[in-house]
Amino acid sequence: MLPEWVTRKCPEISAAHRDAAISRQAQLTKPTGALGRLEQLAIELAGLQATGQPRAARVPIIVFAGDHGIVAQGVSAYPQAVTIAMMANFAAGGAAISVLARELGSSLDVVDAGTLANEAMAGVITDKPRHGTRDFSVEAALTPAELAFAFEAGQRAVVRAEAGKPDLLIFGEMGIGNTTTSAAIAASLLGISAEEIAGSGTGVDAAGRAHKARVIDAAIARHGVGGASPDKILCAVGGLEIAAICGAIIAAAQRRIPVLIDGFIVSVAALAAVRLNPSCQPFLLPSHQSAEQGHRLVLRALNVQPLISLDLRLGEGSGAAIALPLVRLACALHNGMATFAQANVPDRPS
Repeated sequence: MLPEWVTRKCPEISAAHRDAAISRQAQLTKPTGALGRLEQLAIELAGLQATGQPRAARVPIIVFAGDHGIVAQGVSAYPQAVTIAMMANFAAGGAAISVLARELGSSLDVVDAGTLANEAMAGVITDKPRHGTRDFSVEAALTPAELAFAFEAGQRAVVRAEAGKPDLLIFGEMGIGNTTTSAAIAASLLGISAEEIAGSGTGVDAAGRAHKARVIDAAIARHGVGGASPDKILCAVGGLEIAAICGAIIAAAQRRIPVLIDGFIVSVAALAAVRLNPSCQPFLLPSHQSAEQGHRLVLRALNVQPLISLDLRLGEGSGAAIALPLVRLACALHNGMATFAQANVPDRPS
């Protein structure tokens, strides 16, 4: 059973601050709507943050890592040892998200939410109930107690980040096999076949993708979780890092911290979070549409429009990090532009 806090209602959008932001946008020295989605982004943030000056300066990045028993079925182009090696790479500063975090001035926390690592690793926070999930093609991936632990690990990560008074949060993931797990979760949540949503992941070929889809469909049928509740789906075919992100998204929204959502895997976690606690939906800001086949379907289910589309499929939180400068510019424009009155520029005739 999931912790009680998971379904606790998130704060309402501040209508007063949202309306004030709409009014300010109408007074800035530009034609109405000329800055397109950037205007709407600033307005949305003002309401979510309950402020007259939306901001995106302090944006910690948290990467959750986990291993997946389903890898035993040959669904990944890379060996499972890569998960642990990449955790070390994150902590050492050599991964893509490490570089992006430095460039953005963002802190980077790495959480071992369920890898096969047996020993503590420098620069990595260990917070896991077990070493990797079970092979969901033959048994349930997680027990209810293990799932609850992962949600609590996500909440703990948000509590740690909250001490720095973040404006937004970015969650990333690492785990060989986690595109298969995410596709299984998404197919179950959406009630569709794996063929529609399973992509190439780390780079499997067409035959490998077809094999992945067959494995997923057979597992969903075995567990009977097509259209089931999110917690049952996550126990049957889920992943520890995905569950931790799901918990982290809800915990952040409950603290009025918007989340800049990354690619396919984080978006699947977001979809599960919204199904569990619909009140967290407004706090999800989509960053990009990835090249992973199923991402478009998940974004559609979330009813969100990504800011960019660059054919990314790396994960790690990289797409959200790349989109962050656009969010910062949206805030800067909203807060820093002069109004028609301030600039003594004639406004449109009323």
